[in-house]
Amino acid sequence: MSNPNQNIFLIGPMGSGKTTIGKHLARLLELEFYDCDHELEKQTGASVNLIFDVEGEKGFRIREGRLLEQLTSRNGILLSTGGGVVTNEENRALLRTRGFVVYLKTGIESQLKRLSHDKSRPLLQAKDRVQRLRDLARIRNPLYESTADLVYSARDQSVSATAKELYAAILEHLE
Repeated sequence: MSNPNQNIFLIGPMGSGKTTIGKHLARLLELEFYDCDHELEKQTGASVNLIFDVEGEKGFRIREGRLLEQLTSRNGILLSTGGGVVTNEENRALLRTRGFVVYLKTGIESQLKRLSHDKSRPLLQAKDRVQRLRDLARIRNPLYESTADLVYSARDQSVSATAKELYAAILEHLE
């Protein structure tokens, strides 16, 4: 990568591929990969679901913000953030000032397909998943757009092909 201290932060809705694509992309960019939710679970010893159950979304977002402060202060990382990280202005400011932000844009149909068997996401536990995803998109999509340095619309292709295409787009943008 042209700047080895450049951080890349992936934002976008659940099911957009931040973690899956991020792992491949980090190898291509020779960056250390971190997943915000996974790191939070490692730090607390509790699942995201349990944190939501015990502390609610507000408690989870406080923990997420503290962890984001820690992780974004590192150099040479690719960070896959949680879908709701952008709901906090301080988080958006951290992302914008400490790295290159990529919004993995995806449609609700793609999310539903990718998340069809997922029972681990607290905000997806709703009777009407489609309406829940629409509601989240209405609130969050403008925040993703305004935070991102690069908006990447994922197409239906392999993870490897997507990572390579995104890699090229990032390098082109950073030159």
